[in-house]
Amino acid sequence: MRIAIGSDHAGHEAKASLARWLGENGHEVEDLGTDGPDPVDYPDFAFAVGRRVASGGADAGVLVCGSGIGMSIAANRLRGVRAARCTDAYSARMARRHNDANVLCVGARISGRDVLVDILATFVSTPFDGGRHRRRVDRIDDVDEEGR
Repeated sequence: MRIAIGSDHAGHEAKASLARWLGENGHEVEDLGTDGPDPVDYPDFAFAVGRRVASGGADAGVLVCGSGIGMSIAANRLRGVRAARCTDAYSARMARRHNDANVLCVGARISGRDVLVDILATFVSTPFDGGRHRRRVDRIDDVDEEGR
């Protein structure tokens, strides 16, 4: 799987650890930054990862910030992105199975490394169920700028 990954300053250490795990488990990883603790604006990285996924340049995306909330809000502004903030493996599983989420958002200040890896491993290994869920995802993807 081709995975674009990004973080803000609060998530850069966790992002590096998750990127290593992905590479060690056979995924092609594109790290879109940031690479240090200096303050940055999380939307820049959410948009970079989201655009890569929406354009087909990556199969999925991973975003890490302090809570995962800001990244998910920003990434979901992009057409074609279905970003899910997950705090456990169950939410990651359901985000993939029922919502066909293509960007995982996690909080480095919420979960420790082992939990983050468990969430990520679940996200990348869980397929979309399709069926009745496809219709619902299509409705999300088809909404126009005015919300219709």
